Amino acid sequence: MSTLLQHVNLTEFVDVARQLGLDPYRQLRQAGISPTALVDPEMRVPAKSVTQLLEDSAQLAGLEDLGLRVAEARQLTTQGPLWTVMREGATLRNALDAMARYLHLLNEGIDLRIETVGDAALVRLELLVYVEGSMRQSTEFVICLWFRLFKLLAGSAWKPRSVCFSHAAPASLATHRRVFGVPVRFRQDFDGIVLAASDLDVAGAASDPALGRHAREFLDIKLAQSGSTMPDKVRKLVFALLPAGECGAEQVARQLGIDRKTMHRHLAAYGQNYLAVVDAVRVDLVTRYVKNSERPLSEVAILMGFSSLSAFSRWFSMRFGCSVSAWRRQPPAPENTRQRCAVASGAPRLACVRVETEHEVYSMQITDA
Repeated sequence: MSTLLQHVNLTEFVDVARQLGLDPYRQLRQAGISPTALVDPEMRVPAKSVTQLLEDSAQLAGLEDLGLRVAEARQLTTQGPLWTVMREGATLRNALDAMARYLHLLNEGIDLRIETVGDAALVRLELLVYVEGSMRQSTEFVICLWFRLFKLLAGSAWKPRSVCFSHAAPASLATHRRVFGVPVRFRQDFDGIVLAASDLDVAGAASDPALGRHAREFLDIKLAQSGSTMPDKVRKLVFALLPAGECGAEQVARQLGIDRKTMHRHLAAYGQNYLAVVDAVRVDLVTRYVKNSERPLSEVAILMGFSSLSAFSRWFSMRFGCSVSAWRRQPPAPENTRQRCAVASGAPRLACVRVETEHEVYSMQITDA
């Protein structure tokens, strides 16, 4: 089943593409997106197609900052039920919690999570879609939109401590510096925005409480009707929790509000099991961490929830039939040729999240039995 987006609004892409000398409609066709999506906000578009559109267009234009340019040109909407609910919250924390809860209704391909590390708060982005090659443009596009949205909520004077990306820095940082105006750090352990934890308690913009309640009730009904399956829900949580080392079956079940046996039973009803879901997520993540990054393999092993580099190497060899170095030399294989299998490991998992800010480095280690 395809991961879908609603209210895509590709008008700004058309404008930016034309400025760069590209044929936007040809790019849309090549990505498998109907031009109808430009005029029909209710049309649902595959997330992979939008990701491919941005990445292919950036490569054709020879630009590393296309995603930022499109996001910068986007006219942010301050209408609709989600925005109403976000403004209803008394603080920025309330607004972000609402965004995390209902974001799936508009975009099934991304997840937002809020974590506190020391006196810093991390707003993390997890892309729940996979395409061959780079995902730089999609990542920067979403982070830029979030950055601008948070400024609307917290006030134009608000500034986070830094913006973090897991990919390498571009040749020029001019656009990043202009758009964000705060330190931008690359080759980090996550994609997202770092702010002072105290910023989460900043008072939000006032709104009509009655209107906010009605909007929340509407979104709750839509959420109940969204039809997300248990494998979908588990996969989304595994994507978010695996790099932080909090991905035991017990912890994922707790996040879902059920016990582990109930989660296993629901997965079995779809012919799946928990380890198979984790393994499938690792296959998606390994391409981002290994193929498109120069980060040390020991660090990759930790980010993927393995207790050691040797455990990761054994899994990789069994999963792909070759070593990491041999796999890097091979051309990308079509996604449908990759096998799916379950890998069981009883070893404790150790994860380390390292966050750089302008003044300090935070490091958090978590053991998951």
